Amino acid sequence: MKEKTLTMGKHGMAVLLLSLLIYAAAIAGTVWGATQEIYALMAPCIFLLATTWLLWPGLKVLRPQEALVLTLFGKYIGTIKEPGFYFVNPFCSAVNPAAKTKLNQSGDVKNGSAAQNTAADLASLSNKISLKIMTLNNSRQKINDCLGNPIEIGIAVTWRIQDTAKAVFNVDNYKEFLSLQCDSALRNIVRIYPYDVAPNVDTTGDGVADEGSLRGSSEIVAARIREEIQARVNEAGIEVVEARITHLAYAPEIAAVMLQRQQASAIIDARKMIVDGAVGMVEMALAHLNEHKIVELDEERKAAMVSNLLVVLCGNHDAQPVVNSGSLY
Repeated sequence: MKEKTLTMGKHGMAVLLLSLLIYAAAIAGTVWGATQEIYALMAPCIFLLATTWLLWPGLKVLRPQEALVLTLFGKYIGTIKEPGFYFVNPFCSAVNPAAKTKLNQSGDVKNGSAAQNTAADLASLSNKISLKIMTLNNSRQKINDCLGNPIEIGIAVTWRIQDTAKAVFNVDNYKEFLSLQCDSALRNIVRIYPYDVAPNVDTTGDGVADEGSLRGSSEIVAARIREEIQARVNEAGIEVVEARITHLAYAPEIAAVMLQRQQASAIIDARKMIVDGAVGMVEMALAHLNEHKIVELDEERKAAMVSNLLVVLCGNHDAQPVVNSGSLY
């Protein structure tokens, strides 16, 4: 099914005024015919009064970034996209299977005033399709990463309708279809990555281990999620503009353990840096002592001094000096 854009004249106001004039003339003719007992004039006037209202269902008003998919007796005849006041075949019906579907997305969430909500409800009931960019904020999901660790992740997908005919006729409900495909694509991509950088993990599929992770490669992961969703919703005439990760965390059942693991890793890295610095300082101290010949130290005294310096430099607390008044020998 391909979209067919209708380019027609915006005759809605002219038809509305014409129908009102017909009603006014028919009422006047009916009253005058009744007073003058001219029944030949009353009959067509009464017929006009009974049938002129049939023109009104053909009056359609479109605002900017709105579209109307029209069918006539079940046959798709085209889509109106330009804003304006139109008159179409009164027997045409507008189709939007997702008009009453409410998702957690822009345009559906009722967080405005009562007047705004009423206007949104009327727009939904009119079966108009919004061509605006909308944001779908799917609920958080619990998914296992490539290491089997359960994580919670949520995404926000920015999308819009690209082909109204595909959106209406190729899928049953394009909003629910998009939401389900977002969930499926998210699971497919997340299971490829570890939460944090892990050894011997290939996230690109080239057979070479890399440093990709959900936490450190969020831009790359979001781009892959967008591509995966786009490939799934092409048949629904939907364009995925952007996908972003809005929430990422370990699942509650392992969050405390993983926090301890991260803390231990940080402590080990810090200790390694402290030891490397302390060894360098000891080497520098010994080199200066030997260079300036401040004191002659044998191997045993060097070992004692190295031990004392390492204890002082690597300790968590301030050193407690001990004055030695004797000799090592």
